[in-house]
Order: sequence, then structure tokens, then C-alpha cells
Amino acid sequence: MTDEKDQMAQIDAILSHVWMVRTFLKHSDESTDDEELAEVHRELYDYMLALGPSFESGDSEKYLHLARKKLSKLKAATQLFLDIQPEVSGHMNFRMAAKSLSLAVTQIETLLHEPS
Repeated sequence: MTDEKDQMAQIDAILSHVWMVRTFLKHSDESTDDEELAEVHRELYDYMLALGPSFESGDSEKYLHLARKKLSKLKAATQLFLDIQPEVSGHMNFRMAAKSLSLAVTQIETLLHEPS
């Protein structure tokens, strides 16, 4: 059993990986030409932006509430990226970004379903 403050800290640490994938996608040349790819990096940013104020204020209850509320959009953005990644680019950077994002979101989902 993990307390809410620990859950929040663990999720925030995992979000550093989501941030790196988001940054990679946002600054890729492919993102300027692909609206779906741009949607992915915007949705990743939206999730993290929504959680930021609660993390900064230490409000773990609100943070976890928002993290759960917005999880479906995070998962949908991740699935979209997994679906389009082979078409966007087969380069190792994109393949690893897809794996990294999928792993991070799975870990976040697991933490959000743990009892606090």
C-alpha cells in the first residue's frame, strides 16, 4: 500500500519519461507534417500541464483525482502514437519513443489503481 504523497511523487517521476517523448515528438520534423503526431504531443503536454499546479502545491488528493480523470486521454494519445508510429517513421528513435511512452503510461495506470 502506497500513500497518496508517494503515489504522486512516483507518477511525477515517471512523467519525466513522458515529457522526454513529448519533447522528441514536438521537435521532430515529422510532427510539422503530421497532424495526428502533433495531437499526440499536445495531449501528453495537456496531461502534464493539468497535474503541475497540484504537484507544486503538494496537493496529492487533487493531483491523483486529476491524474485519474485525464488518464483515458493519456492512454488514447499513447495508443494513437503506437498505431501511427510505423507509418510516421520506422527509425529506432521513434520505435523506442513508442516503447518508452507505452511503458510509462502502463506504470502510471498501475500506480493510479493501487489503493492509497
